[in-house]
Amino acid sequence: MAALRKWLFAGLLVLVPLIITLWVLDWVVSTLDQTLRVLPASWQPDQWLGMHIPGLGVLFALAVLLSIGALASNIIGNKLVHWWHAMLHRIPVVRSIYSGVKQVSDTLFSEKGNAFRKAILVQWPREGMWTIAFLTGSPAGEVAKELPDDCLSVYVPTTPNPTGGYFVMVPRSQCVELAMSVDEALTYVISMGVIVPGSPKSPKLKPAAVLPDA
Repeated sequence: MAALRKWLFAGLLVLVPLIITLWVLDWVVSTLDQTLRVLPASWQPDQWLGMHIPGLGVLFALAVLLSIGALASNIIGNKLVHWWHAMLHRIPVVRSIYSGVKQVSDTLFSEKGNAFRKAILVQWPREGMWTIAFLTGSPAGEVAKELPDDCLSVYVPTTPNPTGGYFVMVPRSQCVELAMSVDEALTYVISMGVIVPGSPKSPKLKPAAVLPDA
């Protein structure tokens, strides 16, 4: 029985990551294939090819993204984009949603954007318990007036899905800067501490490093 249990877990360790990876890829390809529905029926690849070829939607979506990006990069396209943004900002309900999504997308996808600046340690959800977090900036505006001068804006991700988390403002003295990249820290979070980037040993807490101004 011990040998069977060992073989069972060994098989799961091999197959589960592969199955999940294939499932995610199949979902992505299937979803992007739906973009072909924007084309007229006579232009559908399934019609003039006589068969369905998975992945054509991926190529179509990529071509659309590249075309829009090329258009937005020139002077005329840039003016059209600004006109489009101005029009959406004049619609009462749409502007509140669009402006928020636009700010997040600019931070995440812009070449000059820097959503996560540093990987740090903070005490969360209570004193004495530590977790990995990411420095996103410094409080500003009305919020900054109500906080001490040395506070930092911090994103605390959840595990194993780092896309959900908490936004908190923490005193600089309570943040410990980590000597690892943001990608390495994300790997550590997603793996629930199983994969420790750069070292097979568990990290030890060190005195708080002085973080530069955000």
